[in-house]
Amino acid sequence: MFTRREELVGTYGMVASTHWLASASGMSVLERGGNAFDAAAAAAFVLQVVEPHLNGPAGEVAAVFHAADADAPRVLCGQGVAPAGANVSHYTSLGLTEIPGSGLLAATVPGAWDAWLLLLRDYGTIPLREVLNYAISYAGRGFPLTRHASAAIASVSSVFDTNWTTSRDLWLPGGHIPRHRHANPVLAHTWERLLAAAESMTSDRTAQIEAARHEWAHGFVAEAIEIFCRTEALDDTGDRHAGLLTAEDLNDWQASYEDPLTIDVGEWTLAKCGPWSQGPVLAQMLLLLEGFVDELSYEGEMPTARTVHLTTECAKLAFADREAWYGDAEVPMADLLSANYLEQRRALVREDASLDLRPGSVAGRRPRLPACLRLQHESENATALSAAVLGEPGARLGRSRGDTVHVSVVDAKGNMVSATQSGGWLQSSPSIPSLGFCLGTRAQMFWLEEGLPNSLQPGKRPRITLSPTVAMRDGEPVLAFGSPGGDNQDQWQLCFWLAHTLGDMDIQRAADAPTWHSNAFPRSFSPRDWHPGHLAVEAQLGEAVISELCNRGHLVVDDDQASALAVVEREPATGLLKGAVSRRTGRGHVVGR
Repeated sequence: MFTRREELVGTYGMVASTHWLASASGMSVLERGGNAFDAAAAAAFVLQVVEPHLNGPAGEVAAVFHAADADAPRVLCGQGVAPAGANVSHYTSLGLTEIPGSGLLAATVPGAWDAWLLLLRDYGTIPLREVLNYAISYAGRGFPLTRHASAAIASVSSVFDTNWTTSRDLWLPGGHIPRHRHANPVLAHTWERLLAAAESMTSDRTAQIEAARHEWAHGFVAEAIEIFCRTEALDDTGDRHAGLLTAEDLNDWQASYEDPLTIDVGEWTLAKCGPWSQGPVLAQMLLLLEGFVDELSYEGEMPTARTVHLTTECAKLAFADREAWYGDAEVPMADLLSANYLEQRRALVREDASLDLRPGSVAGRRPRLPACLRLQHESENATALSAAVLGEPGARLGRSRGDTVHVSVVDAKGNMVSATQSGGWLQSSPSIPSLGFCLGTRAQMFWLEEGLPNSLQPGKRPRITLSPTVAMRDGEPVLAFGSPGGDNQDQWQLCFWLAHTLGDMDIQRAADAPTWHSNAFPRSFSPRDWHPGHLAVEAQLGEAVISELCNRGHLVVDDDQASALAVVEREPATGLLKGAVSRRTGRGHVVGR
C-alpha cells in the first residue's frame, strides 16, 4: 500500500516525473531562469540515465505542449520511422511472421534526441549545455540505481554474458550486477562530443542546437549506429540477425510538429497525439461515456461498480477500433469521433461483460483486423492465450518487463508540457560500445501483413502507445498529465480524469484513486497476447465492487502493475500552480514552489 500526500501548490513552477532526480533537475532549470520547455528536456535527458531499463537516448518521445503566448496546443513527434530497408518481404524472407521484440531487427530511427532539440530550438531559452549538464553529470559521476533497474539487469545478465557482450561491459561492471550506484561514462562522453562539435562551430544558442542535431544525424552517432547494425545479434527468435538502420536513415529523418487531435468534453477540451499513437483511444472512450454520464458516479472517492463496468466496456470498443483503424496512414478519425458512430457503438454496451473484439464499420468501410488476431479471436482457447509480460515489453529473452517514463512541467508564465518517453531500454538490444546506449525496438509494433493501417513500410512510423495529454478550459491550458504503462496508459489516464472531474478530487487524490484496466484486446507488442474478459483492478476498489464486476462476467484479477501518473495544473484565474504524482511506484516525484 502506498502513502498518500497532499498536492503541491506554488506560484513559480512545478515539475512532476517518474523519477525524483529528473524532477529535481527540471526544477533546478526553472530556478536558474529556464522555462518549462528547458526543464522538460533536462528532466527527460536525466530520465534516460537514471531509468535505463525504461528509456534511453536512442528511444522516442511524444509530447503535447501549450506555449503561454500561443492560441492552441501543439504535438511534438519524436517517433522515428522504419528504415529504408525495412519491408515485409525482408522479414518474411527470414522466416518471420512478426518482428522480434528484442535485438537489432526491430530498430526504428532514434527520435528523442532530435525531438527535444527541436523543442529547445523553438521554445527553450537556455544554452543546450545547461540543459544537458544534469544528465551528463549523472552519467559520468554515477547515479543511484533503483532496485527495478538492477532487477532488469539481472533478468538479462545471462544474455549479456553469452551474447550481448557489449551490454555486459556496460551493465555488469566486474562481472557483477550493480545494486547501488552506477555510471555510464561512455554516454557522458557521447553527449560531450555532441556539445563540443556544436560549440566549436558557433557561440549562438540556436545555431549550436542545430549543429548538435546535425552531428547526431550526420556525424559520429549515425556512423556508429550503421556500423554496429551490420553485426548480427541474438533476438527473440533464438537466432542472430543484423539490423537494417543506416546512417542515411538518420540523415533523412527529423522530428516534427503537428496539430493535436482535440475533443470537447463538458467544459473541457482535451488535446492528444493523432492515430499514429494510441492517443485517440482516450478521446473515443470519453465521448462514448458521455452517453452514460448519468450512470457514472463516485461514492466516498471510490467508483461504483457500474462506473467501472461502463468504462471497461467502452474501452474495449475504443481499443478494438485502434486495432482496425489506427496507424501512420489515412485514418477516418472524424468518422470514429462522430455523433452517429458513437451512438452506434454505445448500443453495443450491455449489462454483462463482452468477450468479443468488435471494431466498427466506418464511412461504409468494414474494419479489417490482422489475420493472426482474427484467428485468435475465433479460437476456442482465446481466453487461455499466454499472459507473457504486461506493460511495455522488455527483452523477452530474459522475460524482463520494460516500460516508459513521463514528465509534466508548468512554469509561472503558463508554458505547459506533457511528454512521454520510451524505448532504447537496456534490455531491448545490445549496447553500442562507442556510444553507451542501445537502439530501440519500436518496429515490433508493425504488422508483417500488407494493407493494414499499421503495416510495416519503409519511412513509416509504428503505431505507438505513448500518449501524453493536455487539458484546457475556456481555451486556457489547465492540466498536463500522462503515465507509463504501454496499452494501459490511456485507461489509467481515464481513471485519473474521472476521479478528478467526476469524483471532484484534487489532482493528488485523483492520481492515487483506484485504477483498473482491461486486457481484453491485443497488446501492441510482441507476442500480441490478449485476454477476452480480463479486467485487472486494484484491491482498494473494495469487495462489494469487485464482486459485482465478477457477477457481470468480468474475469477480475488483481492489478499487479502500477500507474505512475504525473500531472501538473495551472489555475488561470489565480496563477496557482499544482503538481502531483501517483505514489504507487515510490519513484515518481513532484518538485515545485
